[in-house]
Amino acid sequence: MHIVLHQPEIAGNTGSIMRLAANTGVRLHLVEPMGFELDEPRLRRAGLDYREWADVAVHAGLDAALAEASGRVWALTRDGSVGYAEVSYGTDDVLLFGPESSGLPDDVLGRDDLGGRVRIPMQPGSRSLNLANAVSVTVYEALRQHDFPGLT
Repeated sequence: MHIVLHQPEIAGNTGSIMRLAANTGVRLHLVEPMGFELDEPRLRRAGLDYREWADVAVHAGLDAALAEASGRVWALTRDGSVGYAEVSYGTDDVLLFGPESSGLPDDVLGRDDLGGRVRIPMQPGSRSLNLANAVSVTVYEALRQHDFPGLT
């Protein structure tokens, strides 16, 4: 399974997601430009130095990140047409998340290679969940569907 963060902006969120990736065995792809440097102290503090155990790749663009995965691409967006728990995830699928301040841009949401637009239910009028929380909720649902492969 793959997590793709398209142009992440907040080091602390990415550090938390890096820690999640290290603890679940999910591959993390970071798409540039990012709002921080990978050696930033806030990222290390949030990830608690899990960087050495996480499988992380940095890509110059989204196409390069998606080329490394063979599964369907699920775009997480508040305007998704299907709930995250209604999707049948494959073990090579991609969970694609946008920048914290704006979410995935229209040109990404309009791509032909998307498996679908997925949402996490929230209260009416809510803007969004914290990125690290949204990634965690979705990753664990996808892993649950496969009986948490390789995890104890």
